[in-house]
Amino acid sequence: MSRIHLNDIAYARSGDKGDICNIAVIAKEKRFYPLILEYLTADVVKDFFGEMVKGEVDRYEVRTLEAMNFVLRNALGGGATRSLRADFTGKTMCQALLRIEFEVAESDLHSMH
Repeated sequence: MSRIHLNDIAYARSGDKGDICNIAVIAKEKRFYPLILEYLTADVVKDFFGEMVKGEVDRYEVRTLEAMNFVLRNALGGGATRSLRADFTGKTMCQALLRIEFEVAESDLHSMH
């Protein structure tokens, strides 16, 4: 097993609407997309953010773009007009997610090259 960061294989962008944050994750190369699909599940994202995300996390796949969008509900402490959090609009949540690490099987790494 080897450890990789999501940042090594993907780009990300985040935004908000009320108390919902969305994070788009886009594979840097087409060959990385299957690996991201396998390892970056909605449960992994929910666990990564822990108590920050009080609601559900849904993943929507956009295979034609080698991308996915995560919708994190009740994730911004009430939203821009009510939150006491430093990042009440979720703009930096994508940068945090890019720091996630995965234990990847050697066979998966070799299929990336």
